[in-house]
Amino acid sequence: MTDQTYDYDVLVIGAGPGGYVAAIRAAQLGLRTACAESRGTLGGTCLNVGCIPSKALLHASELFAEATGGHLAKFGVNIAGVTLDLDQMHAEKAKAVTELTGGIEFLFKKNKVTWLKGRAGFTDAHTVQVGDQTVTAANIVIATGSSVTPLPGVQVDQRVVVDSTGALALSKVPEHLVVIGGGVIGLELGSVWRRLGAKVTVVEYVDQILPGFDGEVRKESAKLFKKQGFDIRTGTKVTGVTVAGDTASVQVEPVAGGAGETLTADAVLVATGRKPNIEGLNLAAIGLQLNQRGQIATDHDFRTSVPGVWAIGDVIPGLMLAHKAEDEGVAVAENIAGQTGIVNHDVIPSVVYTNPEIAGVGLTEEAAKDKGEIKVGKFPFAANSRAKTNRDTDGFVKVIADAKSDRVLGVWIVSSLAGTLIAEAAMAMEFGATSEDIAYTCHAHPTHAEALKEAAMAVQGKPIHI
Repeated sequence: MTDQTYDYDVLVIGAGPGGYVAAIRAAQLGLRTACAESRGTLGGTCLNVGCIPSKALLHASELFAEATGGHLAKFGVNIAGVTLDLDQMHAEKAKAVTELTGGIEFLFKKNKVTWLKGRAGFTDAHTVQVGDQTVTAANIVIATGSSVTPLPGVQVDQRVVVDSTGALALSKVPEHLVVIGGGVIGLELGSVWRRLGAKVTVVEYVDQILPGFDGEVRKESAKLFKKQGFDIRTGTKVTGVTVAGDTASVQVEPVAGGAGETLTADAVLVATGRKPNIEGLNLAAIGLQLNQRGQIATDHDFRTSVPGVWAIGDVIPGLMLAHKAEDEGVAVAENIAGQTGIVNHDVIPSVVYTNPEIAGVGLTEEAAKDKGEIKVGKFPFAANSRAKTNRDTDGFVKVIADAKSDRVLGVWIVSSLAGTLIAEAAMAMEFGATSEDIAYTCHAHPTHAEALKEAAMAVQGKPIHI
């Protein structure tokens, strides 16, 4: 099983969600495993400056909004003189990050994974230079993740013009935050500062926010964000950003042509997407070519074109999501160990952690229609008893099924609990469920989850409560 001619059986480059999971799984399977990571802490972007700290701020800002926006007062909970202690909010966020990154370090020790500290670059297909040491491995897994795509002509100074990392650490609430990019990251971080009192303008190049999401969900989300006070400018491009002192001037103009204008802001967030991290890996040394999008192509088992070199996560095609990388991390380790590791890329949920949350799994209605005849069932939370009692009635559930087989092809949810509810939909789809299977599964009353059952009933045209 293990080849003693190499220092390790498996060397994973990168300790983000894909890399650290791959390393732990490989070690569990009895392989001598090391993981190279240049950051001072484990967990990659996600734990250090991504999913985790952003959720801490989203949760904290939601509590602040509930206290100040009258939601608690509606239920007879009267709080006078609510104030914001932003430093404490940041401190609690940092504490959560430290607990989780420390947790991975503990798991590395427990599973006997060696952490090689430093940047890794190939010298050949089985040899990697990590800092000033040379390490050999029978199998090398590239799990280097992605980083923010720069916007040409826009200089990120992490003071006035920030990327997602800087937007998690602003020392004061901006008066006016301009978000460039109406995708997941821009909307989540925009939500944090909007709730804490900032005026937020979102500039999106295409004609609707949330590219890649179901069309109806995109429309509904835009409506809800506008209701929350977002100024959303779609079909608009940024032509330049200039900074003078503590103020930025953002030049925008309609994509279709027409008069431009200048937005004045004290914070600008560049959230225009992410690109694979391949710099410094020295892929030329092993003859590994990138595809047209700058990604590493792999086969179904996550093998690259170079024997013994594998790749997972944001550096390969597919959704740039932590949980997709984690599943690939488990699969690649199992494949290296001679087992069968599989990821079903058709059933990977996506969640936007705004309020309400926006979640989807499988095909959008548009994509499903392109493939054949479908039936769609919808159910609004306004007709769900638990949402009613909680005064939390924004959104709906939408179930898309094949018209002939009734097999569920996609589920889309807008709701405060969408991220949790989508798990049931993913589970159902993984088991090849029909809409009837979901409709005839007893759901506890009163819960938000009943809306999924009713939407499934609506596929056959027979929901009870509307």
